[in-house]
This record gives sequence, C-alpha cells and structure tokens, in this order.
Amino acid sequence: MSDAPFGALTDASIESATVAIANEAATAALARRLADSIAPGMVIWLSGTLGVGKTTLVRSLLAALGHTARVASPTFTLLEPYELSRFPVYHFDFYRFSAANEWRDAGFDEYFAGTGVCLVEWPELAGPDLPHPDLQVSLDFAADSHTAGTDIDTESPRRVSLLAFSEVGRQCLRAAAGAS
Repeated sequence: MSDAPFGALTDASIESATVAIANEAATAALARRLADSIAPGMVIWLSGTLGVGKTTLVRSLLAALGHTARVASPTFTLLEPYELSRFPVYHFDFYRFSAANEWRDAGFDEYFAGTGVCLVEWPELAGPDLPHPDLQVSLDFAADSHTAGTDIDTESPRRVSLLAFSEVGRQCLRAAAGAS
C-alpha cells in the first residue's frame, strides 16, 4: 500500500515496536489486536526461524478476522487463499524458493496488486522485487527459552519485532503494541 519506494524510506518514516508473547494464547491475543487494524491491500511480511510461530500467528489472525475452517500451512502449496467477509487474505510461504522472483514466475504478482491482504512467510527468499511490506513482523525465541534443534514448542516465550513502513502499517503496529 505504501506509495514511497522502499529504498526512499527514512528512519523518521519507519516505526518500530517489540512485543513479548509468553505462549500460544498470547500469540492469539496479539493477532486479535492486529486484526482490528488490518486493511485491504496490505502486505505483511512474516520472518523468523523454522518453528518460531509464523504460521501459528497467521492461524490466529485468520480466526480473529472471522475464518472458522481449518488453516493449512502453505509450505508445500506456496499459497493458501481465504475469502473473508472484509477482504480476501492470501497466505504465502516462500520457504521452498531457491531463486529470486520464483513468486513472480508462479503468477503470484497479481495477488499483490489487488485489494486482498498478503501475508508472506519467508519474504527474504523471494528476491528484491517482492512488493515491500506495510508491516514486517519478525518472530524470535526469547533468550534462553528454546534450544536449537529441539522439537517445536508452542509454549516457549517469543519476541515479536514489528516494523511499520506505511500509515496503515503504523496503525497495526500501534494496535499490536498498545495492549501488550
């Protein structure tokens, strides 16, 4: 949604916040706060290591937006679309991409030009031409709460870093951080 080129953003136009989430229930609460501010046409990037909770956050976000059916991870399908009452949501997972612009070769560029909300896991693997986010959400395990290589643990504390690059992104960031 941002009209400014990503490279032209100044530090003054970027807003940031960090939110601690203690468990899956706190992840759902964060998603509910974000859902109230999400607007049609937004692009949201979701970054973090495997098992940190990107898809869990998306599941909670979709539930907060009114989706009641099962939410599948798009790890193998690359895209899971959801037609919701407020707007469509397109959940992408680019983890399996091995070259920049595979998302465009797959025909996904048309989704970013519409009124749907694009939630993108692993955006760093899509190359520099992926539309820039209104909001970037980076999840990480809180210090000393998770040992690399262990089973996925949905109850370990996480740290969520939010970067907003547009006005609608800033509204989401403020909603997420305001009640944390």
